[in-house]
Amino acid sequence: MGKQRLEAFSDGVLAIILTIMVLELKVPHGASFQALASLLPTFVSYVLSFIYVAIYWNNHHHMLHAAGKVNGPILWANTHLLFWLSLIPFATAWMGDNHFAARPVALYGLVLLMAALAYYLLSRCLIHHHGAGSLLEAAVGADAKGKFSIAVYAAAILLSFANRWVGFGLYWLVALVWLVPDRRIERVLALRS
Repeated sequence: MGKQRLEAFSDGVLAIILTIMVLELKVPHGASFQALASLLPTFVSYVLSFIYVAIYWNNHHHMLHAAGKVNGPILWANTHLLFWLSLIPFATAWMGDNHFAARPVALYGLVLLMAALAYYLLSRCLIHHHGAGSLLEAAVGADAKGKFSIAVYAAAILLSFANRWVGFGLYWLVALVWLVPDRRIERVLALRS
């Protein structure tokens, strides 16, 4: 079956996730910069989460661009990914509202970990559906960045109980690693065309 509805649905869900997150940014009471400063933890959480949602949208777009078709398991794997991404606004708000307390930072990491595992599952379903030697298999390769991310999230969750700033810093590290454009799929598409 075609992939257009899956792409449109995913784009819509991701747009709603970003909308929900920005609506959590409440206008401060007062016109001073000090009143604005009280929102700094919420804003920093929002920025990190916006970056993550943008990274997922970008990579999801590239991966589906390389896919020619989808099937039932792929639809469910994609829905599984969207479920975990839909929890980002909640985890973001809880973490920011509680000034990066250990448990909210750990929960945020759990949501990131589950989203990363769901994305990995989606990529494996797509590769399996397109077969060995497919464009997707060549583009994704060993997925070292994906595996690295999963390992760092798991470590960050545990470390956040010992030092919340270490956990939070590791989430930023993974985001920065993914901000470097991942050209695997673009390279393979260019070589094949």
